[in-house]
Amino acid sequence: MAEEDYAVFVDPELMGHPAPSGGPGEVDCEDPRELKQMARRGDWAGSHRLRARAYRRLIKSIPCRAVTPDAQVYRELAESHPAAGKAPLPELADGNPVPRYCLRADAVVSAHRVIERLAAQFPDISHCPSLPAVTSLLLHFSADEAQCFEHVSRILACNEPGKRLLDQTFLAYESGCMTFGDLASKYCAPAHKAIVAAAPDVLEVYSDWQRWVLGDLPFGHAVRVLDVYLVEGYKILYRVAMALLKFYRKHAAGGAGAAAGPAEGPRDSGRVRSDIRAFARGIASVVSPDKLLEKAFSIRLLSRKEIALLRLANEKSLREKGIVVRQKRRNVQLALDPDAFSSEIVGAKEMRDIWSWIPERFALCQPQLLFTTSAHGCSLNRFYERCEGYEPTLLLIRTTDGDVCGAFLSTDWEERKRGGNKLSFFGTGECFVFRLKPDMERYEWVVIRHPELACAAKTRGQEEAEAPEEGQNSERGALREPEKAVGQLSPFLAARHFNLNSRNTSMFMAGNFDSIIVGGGEGNALYIDAELNHGRSGRCATFDNPPLCAESFQVALLEAWGFRDAMAASPQRH
Repeated sequence: MAEEDYAVFVDPELMGHPAPSGGPGEVDCEDPRELKQMARRGDWAGSHRLRARAYRRLIKSIPCRAVTPDAQVYRELAESHPAAGKAPLPELADGNPVPRYCLRADAVVSAHRVIERLAAQFPDISHCPSLPAVTSLLLHFSADEAQCFEHVSRILACNEPGKRLLDQTFLAYESGCMTFGDLASKYCAPAHKAIVAAAPDVLEVYSDWQRWVLGDLPFGHAVRVLDVYLVEGYKILYRVAMALLKFYRKHAAGGAGAAAGPAEGPRDSGRVRSDIRAFARGIASVVSPDKLLEKAFSIRLLSRKEIALLRLANEKSLREKGIVVRQKRRNVQLALDPDAFSSEIVGAKEMRDIWSWIPERFALCQPQLLFTTSAHGCSLNRFYERCEGYEPTLLLIRTTDGDVCGAFLSTDWEERKRGGNKLSFFGTGECFVFRLKPDMERYEWVVIRHPELACAAKTRGQEEAEAPEEGQNSERGALREPEKAVGQLSPFLAARHFNLNSRNTSMFMAGNFDSIIVGGGEGNALYIDAELNHGRSGRCATFDNPPLCAESFQVALLEAWGFRDAMAASPQRH
């Protein structure tokens, strides 16, 4: 097929004239690893025809449902049910328009026709905001509407286990937004902190994350992302969106945009959303496609497995709250109702800052006071009695010197009993410690900030940074964790997912009859005695934190908080 056949929908003035490819006219590589490298290097970028043929081959290789609509189905539909292509897009597009990119003006009408017939052929798809952008991009490399329809159909009908390509329900899309928030907090901490300071509702800002990549990026950047996306799948969208967030933060901190830092104070979330989208649209002036992908792939230890497990947990959380179809967002501010919240240690504003650090599935919950020394006394047994059955918990401490610090603890304190009277550590890498006064700072698991301390175990068929399957334990340095029933998996960055250089880097939380400890290895981030009266704080290997307050301190007040919605099924014994 002649090269111009693949550019029938393209406006030459917008597209420019790609240089002739110096490579082969076909993509005949069979090795998945080599295909991955070709896509990442941009080997198809020099020729419109070569890229079109690469896409055709890659999409044809996608495992699909037994009955997937193809080009012939489209032609028959076009003959029997002509479509003008001028009607509004189906509701599943969620109001997102067809990006023009480098299409001719009349080609946008063709994209509308394709999307209209896709919606008719896939009635089970109820929410797919990225569909207009994907359809538009593939139309650039299609010989006719029917071929574009077949290509998008195969993407929608993909049934390869573990290879998600497009969200197709509101539940899936919303859990993806929550997962992006979790990942941004972990892997883009400075940018996330700036967004929290500038936007009252962080979830509202992150609800656009897919649109930054599929819709807002200029064509030259978007098509390079598409190269990799068709080879590696959905995870690439997360990587590129986080890279965009990192570049945006640098751009904004230089005074050229919004969300420059906490000094500006909370502003309108919609304005921050608009600023990020505007940055994505204009990124070509400051960041090349190669630089964007380089930044995306520099994020270490982010694996497909971590994304999948986070999404499953977030979907479960949304289902438990009855959020399965599109509805008004229940944001962090609403979950943290200042009229219902009352703490003797922190105010609603400080608790909101803490809430921006915790995993999204818990940030949607109302904090519930489980234990406070002012009401329940200075008894470690009473602390355990009131906190057991709750997972996770939040520990807040105010010292007699006026310092405030604490910890987010991922695992039920009842786990301590598995060690008998012996002090043993448990928990996962979602634990973190923090201080609020005199200054505010969070200290995460050291492996997140220094991934050289751990290398993800490799399994056949997984990419280099992939974590091993459940049950595969490192023989050296991994803590033993009890197996949990299906559906109760504590999945994220547990010690068994990594080959750790030292056991000290995974000592998250521990407790027995005479103390509770958070963080271990060369010291403890927090140590509290059995009377909940005296404590110590120092550097520990697990969080690589400085002392959170005076190294030896007296407790003025200690509180433990749970998460109301997450524990709807917990026994109400208090």
